[in-house]
Amino acid sequence: MTTEPMGTTSAGEAREAIAAVRAEVAKAVVGQEAAVSGLLVALLSRGHVLMEGVPGVAKTLLVRSLAAALDVDTTRVQFTPDLMPGDLTGSMVIEDGRHELRFREGPVFTHLLLADEINRTPPKTQSALLEAMEEGQVSVDGRTHPLPRPFMVAATQNPVEHEGTYPLPEAQLDRFLLKLVLPLPERDDEVAIVRRHADGFDPRDVAGAGVTPVAGPGHVAAGIAAVGEVRVADEVAAYVVDLARATRDSPSLALGVSPRGATALLRSSRAWAWLTGRDFVTPDDVKALAHATLAHRLALRPEAELDGVEVAQVLDTAIASVTVPR
Repeated sequence: MTTEPMGTTSAGEAREAIAAVRAEVAKAVVGQEAAVSGLLVALLSRGHVLMEGVPGVAKTLLVRSLAAALDVDTTRVQFTPDLMPGDLTGSMVIEDGRHELRFREGPVFTHLLLADEINRTPPKTQSALLEAMEEGQVSVDGRTHPLPRPFMVAATQNPVEHEGTYPLPEAQLDRFLLKLVLPLPERDDEVAIVRRHADGFDPRDVAGAGVTPVAGPGHVAAGIAAVGEVRVADEVAAYVVDLARATRDSPSLALGVSPRGATALLRSSRAWAWLTGRDFVTPDDVKALAHATLAHRLALRPEAELDGVEVAQVLDTAIASVTVPR
């Protein structure tokens, strides 16, 4: 297992390498460019992503391809009702022949963890993952074990199945920097997908699709450092706060954006600004990331749900109500 190296990669080299990741992922995944951008934004922000989409829209393939292009380790865990915290984090085991306990790492000890159908596992296991997401470590028998860096959770959930699931509570949803909705492909993209499979494409073999490493942990580390240097004018910071406060004033919402949500929007906006080649954040960066960063932090009032109101509509109204700084 490798961790973030202390290299001498420049910010420009890092941006060029990470930008090349998009083309590599496209060798295996048709469409879903917005999801690729979102995953890169989260990675550069030291955040985590919740991906929602019906089965078969390439969520798993997307994460595997991203890990291959970034040359980082990845692990997939199928979340089930009987998954225990130790199955995820690891546990103490007796070492053969020595009668001593040692810690055996679980699948969470990776760079990019795909938590498949996270809402199918009980809250206790979800909480174990939450510590890993928040603290970058796991605790077992009173001892903490640091996770490798970079570390990102890409969790998936199916929007059309509810039986036998444990919906994520608002407090845990708030821990995901972004929620990415992966749509069904457009017709031309779907034709391209079927054509690839007819030509022998195997979604379990991203290397066979031609995906090669074009970046590494050093580029990610340099990118994270560079994002931290992206400038935020006072007017833009105030704009972020005003957007969050506008959601709290909405009569359709029982829960608006918290201060944590406002800081999350600022983090994702800085990463997006850096990815697009700037060292400062604009209001357009904020608006571009507003839905992915804020929508999952909002809760509709019951009467609004009965009226068919959607969170996206409420968020659009809130954004339109705030004056954009010049």
